Amino acid sequence: MKTKARLWIWLVVCLAIALSGFSISYGKQTSDSTTSKPSYTTEYALVQLVGDPLSTYSKTKPLQGKKIDFNSSQVKSYRALLAERRNEFKSWLRENAPNARVTGEYDLALNAVSVKLNGTSLDTLRKSPLVKTVEYEGLYYPTDANDPDLNIINALQAWAQGGGPANAGKGVKVAIIDSGIDVNHPCFDDSGYPQQRQLGDTRFTNNKVIVAKVFYNKAKVQGLTPEAIDTHGTHVAGTVACNLDTPANVNGVDIPYRVSGVAPRALLGNYNVFPGTVGSARSEDILNALEEAYKDGFDIANMSLGGGYRGVQDLLTQAVDNLDRANMVITVSMGNNGPGYFTGGSPGSAERALTAGASTVPHFVGAPVTVDGKGTFGAAAGDFATVSENLTAPLAVVTSNDSLDTACTVPQRDLSGHIALISRGVCSFSTKIRNVQQAGAIAALVANNVAGDPTAMGQDGTPNQPTIPAYMISRDAGQELLDADGNSTTISASLSYFLTNSVDIMAGFSSWGPTRVDYRIKPDVVAPGVNVLSSIPGDCGELGCWAFYQGTSMSAPHLAGSAAVIKSQHPDWSSWQIRSAITNTANDDVLKDYRDGTTIIRDSLIRGAGREDLLAAVNAKVALDPVSITFGLIPSGSGQSSSRTVTVANISGTTLTGLSVQITDVTGSGVTYNASISSSTLANGEQDTIRVNMKASKGAPTGFHEATLRIYSNGTEIAHAEILTVIK
Repeated sequence: MKTKARLWIWLVVCLAIALSGFSISYGKQTSDSTTSKPSYTTEYALVQLVGDPLSTYSKTKPLQGKKIDFNSSQVKSYRALLAERRNEFKSWLRENAPNARVTGEYDLALNAVSVKLNGTSLDTLRKSPLVKTVEYEGLYYPTDANDPDLNIINALQAWAQGGGPANAGKGVKVAIIDSGIDVNHPCFDDSGYPQQRQLGDTRFTNNKVIVAKVFYNKAKVQGLTPEAIDTHGTHVAGTVACNLDTPANVNGVDIPYRVSGVAPRALLGNYNVFPGTVGSARSEDILNALEEAYKDGFDIANMSLGGGYRGVQDLLTQAVDNLDRANMVITVSMGNNGPGYFTGGSPGSAERALTAGASTVPHFVGAPVTVDGKGTFGAAAGDFATVSENLTAPLAVVTSNDSLDTACTVPQRDLSGHIALISRGVCSFSTKIRNVQQAGAIAALVANNVAGDPTAMGQDGTPNQPTIPAYMISRDAGQELLDADGNSTTISASLSYFLTNSVDIMAGFSSWGPTRVDYRIKPDVVAPGVNVLSSIPGDCGELGCWAFYQGTSMSAPHLAGSAAVIKSQHPDWSSWQIRSAITNTANDDVLKDYRDGTTIIRDSLIRGAGREDLLAAVNAKVALDPVSITFGLIPSGSGQSSSRTVTVANISGTTLTGLSVQITDVTGSGVTYNASISSSTLANGEQDTIRVNMKASKGAPTGFHEATLRIYSNGTEIAHAEILTVIK
C-alpha cells in the first residue's frame, strides 16, 4: 500500500460533513461529531462611532450603479471630518481608557475603529459620547464542505449570450478574501492578458491576479506575506476565474475535460486574511480587506468564510450591507452546520450579502472496488493510505442493530485479514479507521450516510493516525453490501474518474435559515458545493495541483463568478440588481433532499430561492429589492396582519407589459397572503412597487409559514421571491 505523497492538498475542506452538523472551521472536515470554535475574541473590539460612513452619508454615497468618487471635494471633506472625530475618540481613550489601543480605522463600510482592549471593558468604551455601538470582534473561519460543474448552472450558454468564453467576466475584478492565490498555477497564467496595474506585494501578482495584500495585525512581526500557503483560497479563486480549458490531473488521474472557472476572463485580487498557518481572522482583518478591495476598484468580493451568529447589531454584516449599497457585490458562504434550522452564521446572515448554500456535482476520483456477487463500486480516496497493488480479502460487514456500525469504539468482532465495512457518522474518520485497524482489519470502506456520491476523507490531526488503506463509498453501495459479509472483495490500485447521476442533491452539511432574531430567509440561493474540482497550490507534477473539495466555501465562488459574468454583460446593473438577477431567477424545482436523493425540496429555509441558473440570470427581466420577504415573528393567537413592499425594477432593456403577480406554494394553514403590483406596464429602467399582504388567523399553528411571490409578464414567469412568516 502507499500513502498520499501530499496529504496537505486536502487541507481546509469540509470532506466528511454529517447529518448531525458541523461548525464552520478552518481545515478539512475530519469528524462527524459537532465541533466548536470561538466565535469572538474578548481581546479586541469594534467601536462604531456616531455618524454615517462614506457608503451611506447623503452627500458621499454613490448614485445607483456607481462607485464612491474618492477624488470629489465632498468625499475628501467628509473623510477629513471623520478622521478628526476618530482623533477625538483617540484623545478620549488616552484620558479614559489609557490601556486601550486603536488598531484600525474605517470610514467606508463603517464609521468605526478597532481597539485592542488590554483589559478595558466594553462598558468603559460605551461611555464616550462619540460612540454609537461597541462589540467584541468576531472570529471567522473558511467554510469548507464536457464540465459537469458549469453545465449544472448553464454557464456555457450564459457565456454565449455575451459573445463566448473570451468575454466571460472580462475586465471585472473579483476580490478573494481568503488564504491567498497561487499565482503560479496554470489557472492564473496571465498569457494573453493586457498589462494591468498591480498592487501590493507584486511577487505574488501578475496580469491575472492583480493584487496581493495581507491583512493580519502581526503579519510584519511574523514575516507573513500574501503567499498562498494554505490551499483554500486558491481553490476558491479557481472556481471563480480559472482560465478557460485548463488541463487537470488529480492523484495521477487525467480529468476527461478541461477545467474553467465560472468567469474565466475575470481579474482576481488576493486579499489574504489567513496568511501562513493562521487559521482564523478577526472582524477588523476582514473589514480592512473589504474596504481595501473597494478602494482598489473591485466590483465583487467573495468571502468563503464564516463565524458564529452575532445578532442584529453585527457590525461586519452592517459593513457588508453598506458596501452593497455602495455597489460592490459580496458573496458569502452560508456555513456547514446543517442540517437544521437557525444554523447559519455571520457574515452570511447579512441582509444584502449574496449567501450561498451547497448542492452536489456528480463526479469524483476514486478506486474501483469489486465485491463478489454484488458488482463494482467507486470508492473515493482522501488523506488515508491507498493500496499500491490490488488488494483482495474477505469483506467484514460491521453492524449494530442491523445497520452499519460507525466504529466509534473498537469493534468486538475479530477483523483480522478482512476489509472492514463501516458507516460514516458521530466520530472522526481517523478514530473509526484506527478502531477497525486495532481490531485487525487490513483496509476500511466507510459508507456515506447521506444521499449522493462518496467524498474524500480527511485525517483529524491526532497522533498515531491509522495506516491501513481507507476509502469512502456511497450510502447506496453500503446498503447494497449489508448482506455481503465474507464475500471476496478487491480494491483496485488504479484510480479512475467517476461521472455519476448524483446531481442537484442538497448537501447534508449546508446550513439552514432563517436568521436569528429578524427571521430572514437565508441562504439566498444554492450553487454547486460538493465534489467541486478546482486548483490548489503546489507542483503540477505527477499528483497534480487539483483537488475535489466540498463546503459552502465552494458554493459562494460560483456566485461570485456568476456575478462577474453578469457584470461583464450588463455593466450598468447595480449590485442589488445583480444579486436579484441571480437569486430571483434561480431554479426552484430541481434540488433534492439529501436524505433520499429524490424528493424535491420546497423549503426556502433550506434552498433559498433555488439552485442558481446563470443563463436565466444574464437574461433577467426585473430586479427585486429585497430579494425575499419576511414578516418576522408573529405572536401565536394574535391574529395580526401586516404588509411589505418590494421594489421591482425593469432591467430588461425594453418595456415590459402585462405585468401581474401571484402567491403560490403556501405551506401550512392559518396564514394567508395576497399581492398586487401598481402598474401592468413598466418602461425600461423604471421602478414600481409590489405590495405583499399577510394575514395570520388567531388559530394559526406555530412554526414557519412559507410561500412564493411570482411575477409574470404576459403570463410568463420572469421572477420569483420567497416569503416567510414565523408564528411563535
